[in-house]
Formats: sequence, structure tokens, C-alpha cells
Amino acid sequence: MADTGNRTLRLLSLMQSRRHWAGGELADRLGVSLRTLRRDVDRLRELGYPVEARPGLDGGYRLAPGVALPPLVLDDDEAVALTVGLQAAAQTAVAGMAESSVRALAKVVQVLPARLRRRADALRAVTTTAAWSGEETVDPAALVTVAQACRDTERLRFGYAPAGGEPGERLVEPFRLVALGRRWYLVAYDLDRGAWRTFRLDRLTDPGSTGARFAPRALPGGDAEAFVREGVGVRSSTVAVEVRVEAGADEVRRSIGQWMTVEPDGPGRCTVRTLSDDLSWPAFAVGRLDAEFTVVAPLELRELVGAWGERFGRAAARAADGSRVTAPADAPR
Repeated sequence: MADTGNRTLRLLSLMQSRRHWAGGELADRLGVSLRTLRRDVDRLRELGYPVEARPGLDGGYRLAPGVALPPLVLDDDEAVALTVGLQAAAQTAVAGMAESSVRALAKVVQVLPARLRRRADALRAVTTTAAWSGEETVDPAALVTVAQACRDTERLRFGYAPAGGEPGERLVEPFRLVALGRRWYLVAYDLDRGAWRTFRLDRLTDPGSTGARFAPRALPGGDAEAFVREGVGVRSSTVAVEVRVEAGADEVRRSIGQWMTVEPDGPGRCTVRTLSDDLSWPAFAVGRLDAEFTVVAPLELRELVGAWGERFGRAAARAADGSRVTAPADAPR
């Protein structure tokens, strides 16, 4: 039975690695007869995997798209690559990607063998990820620990250095992780203070689960994101940004595709879209491109770019001593 189960997992891994397999080639890879292969394929179907068979000389098997994502089987290298990739994605500024990446990372790390975890940590240690700005970054390991504590309703202990306050140790009942702007926040019930609090993860050190379970409390208002926004004074809604850039989509995507959606809009032109609760960073992102651009929406971004342009123009015309700089007569205009 063990051999059958191992072979079924091996078959699943092979079918997920290639779109189409000839029956004979697949049987050879598994070291079984075609008849046994057919039984193994039927077993996968019983488990809910949509395996399609095509008869004939060019026939074989393929794993078809299903109505839901089935469990994936990864080899060692794939598991390490997935872990490192999710760690990097957890710090991205793409709307919605960071939180999903942390949830997926928590699931992968939980079942990752120690030898593979060491490989993933070693690879991450020698890899540098360029930050969007000079803001503090969050250790992915801390993100995973906090996410797992939220999921498992286990009390969490960590060091915390609040802005303008004395550092100290906190014991909390974690409720939700919230990605807001380019920062992570933990919404939790502070047991020492007897109140709900918001904690910035870049100010949090050495988080560790105590192993003590708790019954979840009701968050006032029930909305963790709204609770964080109110606590940190961030606007309650994001703004849709659309900018038309006079440059090819591939060129623009290489520069800002990590943070924005870039779509072709004719030869040598593209449209850039994103959602933001701070218009200064999309203004900077498109402004640093070596290309002309037009702000389609919102009006506030157009006004911000205009104000920046006027201020930069005054700065360019001003000498270090505050006097005006006179351009040479033959200077380009």
C-alpha cells in the first residue's frame, strides 16, 4: 500500500511538471506497466484530480484545469524556490499580494522539512532585495510567526519599541495582520493593558508563540483594517490611479511593473494603473521614468505633479546662495 501511495504522489508530481505525457513515457518513468499506470490515473481521478486521456499514437495524459486548485506536489528545489519567492512577495507593494503571500508562506513553512528550511534561509541570507523606499522592512520569519499565531489563536510574546515610548515586552492575543500602504500592522488584544492595540511589525522584535490557546475576542467594529486606519490616521479609501506613458510597455514594466499594472496602449505607449492611499509614491514612480506622461486620473495626482514641477523648476533656477541662476544664451530651452 505504501508503494502504491508513493507512486501516486510521484505520478502527480510528474503530471504537474509537464502539460502532456505520452502513456509509455510516463509508465517508464514510474517503472510500471501501462495497465498499472491506468489504475494509478484512475486513483488520481478518485482523489479529485481532473486527468484527461487521449487515445491514439499521439495520445497520453494531461492534468486539466479544475474548478479548484488541488494540492500541489513539489520537489526539494521547487519547495525552496517557492519559500524564498513568497518571502520576497511578502514585502511587495502590489495591492493584495503581500497579505496573500504571508498566508501562503505560513502554510509552506509549517510543513517544510528542517533541511529545506535551512537551504531557504541560506539563500535568502545572501540575496538582497531592493526596497521601494528607505522605510523599515519586516523580517519574513517574524511575519510567519505572527501569521501562524493569528491563525492558531495562540498568545504571542514579543519586544516592542513604540514611537516616542519606552521599549518593552508585550503579551497579546493576536487577531489579524493588516498590510496598509507599505507597512504591516498587527491588531491584537494587549493583555497587560487590557485593551485593543495596533502594532507596527517593523518595530516588533523576537516574536514567539507561547503555545497558550485563547478564545477569540470580538474586535470593536469588527473591521481590522478600519481599526488600523483609524489608529494610524490613514485615509479610509484608496484612489484609482491611471497614467498614460509615452514609452513601450516592456520598458516601463521593467522599471515599475513590480508596483503597478502596465498595459500596452499602441506603439510606443502604455497605460499604468494602480490603487494607492498615498499619491506621492505613484507620482515619484512615473516621474522617474525617462518618458513623457499624462495623468488621466485622479485630478489630485495631476495637481500634485504640477506642484512638484513648479517647485523643482524653482529649485533648478536657484543658486546655492539663494540668488537666481541665469542660463547661458545658447542653453537649450
